[in-house]
Amino acid sequence: MIGRQVFYEGRVHGVGFRYTTRTIAKGFDVIGWVKNLPDGRVEMQICGAPDEVRDFLDAVRDSELNSHIKMVHENAIPPLLDVKGFEIRY
Repeated sequence: MIGRQVFYEGRVHGVGFRYTTRTIAKGFDVIGWVKNLPDGRVEMQICGAPDEVRDFLDAVRDSELNSHIKMVHENAIPPLLDVKGFEIRY
């Protein structure tokens, strides 16, 4: 299991970003969460097998959200222990 923290910058608020990532996550064996940040970015933390995490992040990048994303910053984090499923956080 690996964990990733990803920050998305661009026009990522008000375009259904969180809901779309939650829908995409249903097709992968990953757990985590996504939330809007006050500075206009979106933060996502994701955990799963290395191939599942990479494939999920690629699916987000290749989705209709791509036109809204200007920058992506990805960091390795410890696997998430307190999360079940994939949720939107507020």
